[in-house]
Amino acid sequence: MPDEIAEAATDIVGVLTEQIETRFGMDLDRLKAAVAAAPAANRKATDIVRWHGLLTESQAALDRAEDALVAALHTQPSEVDDPTMDLAHRVNAAVTTRDGRALVVRWLLDPNAPGKQSLAADRLARLNRATHKGPAPQTSAPRRPATEPAMASRTGRAAQR
Repeated sequence: MPDEIAEAATDIVGVLTEQIETRFGMDLDRLKAAVAAAPAANRKATDIVRWHGLLTESQAALDRAEDALVAALHTQPSEVDDPTMDLAHRVNAAVTTRDGRALVVRWLLDPNAPGKQSLAADRLARLNRATHKGPAPQTSAPRRPATEPAMASRTGRAAQR
């Protein structure tokens, strides 16, 4: 039974990979290469490739955590010690991370997903497109003149100038 669970969990990545390949009409390696060559050409493909990469990383981390937990459980007599419980918590956290990333990939693949068809989503998409064009906005306030006696006396910096 545990092997069936592990296979089903690994299938999450496989199923989503197949859906990505079907959606874009190419295998994932070619899609990754295309996105690496021109990341701005297709924003949806870029986002999906990024999140798929995060998903596969989290699946690998989950696999390592599960292996460590199984090895620790084989050395336990009847009671589970604190380090082994920590490993179990790490497995739970890894499952949560993997599942969350899988949900993001599924959401990105679904054109009718909640939040994608609303007026707010359209405005956000236009805003994102607008912010990626042109120069970056100024992020700091302009410098003030070096001499400001009224401000210097209020801040106690008069002696420093």
